[in-house]
Amino acid sequence: MAEEVSNKQVILKHYVTGYPKEPDMEIKNGTIKLKVPEGSNAVLLKNLYLSCDPYMRSRMQKKEGSYVDSFTPGSPITGYGVAKVLESGDSNFKKGDLVWGMTGWEEYSIFTAIHTLFKIHDKDVPLSYYTGILGELFDLLNIIITRMLNLLCVWLI
Repeated sequence: MAEEVSNKQVILKHYVTGYPKEPDMEIKNGTIKLKVPEGSNAVLLKNLYLSCDPYMRSRMQKKEGSYVDSFTPGSPITGYGVAKVLESGDSNFKKGDLVWGMTGWEEYSIFTAIHTLFKIHDKDVPLSYYTGILGELFDLLNIIITRMLNLLCVWLI
């Protein structure tokens, strides 16, 4: 039987107008089972570092057609994070791996969007850097390389 533990979360209470204020969010103590669902390729994460970035303000507003989806009121806020893998249903991730990607503002997350989760190989820099410059630089390079490959494929066809 999976251990069930407290999972502190930062929740957006409602969409925000103007600058966010403390009453727009709340800290809730939920629970989570420390077990990946049977047959799933999900990854169970213990979040270590979470980012707080300027673009998140616009995600707190109800917007249509934005480059990034609005947060969902009543759910944990999401952003770049660094985490440790506690359990994995995906063979690319093992218990103890350090990873970064978009994760919830919560102590533990069950991560199902595996294609947006990246293993940390270089541990010679502070792990918190992956929530900022190292994570954003990698994202930018990933976008550029993907677009270049798409253009090359179109050109070859």
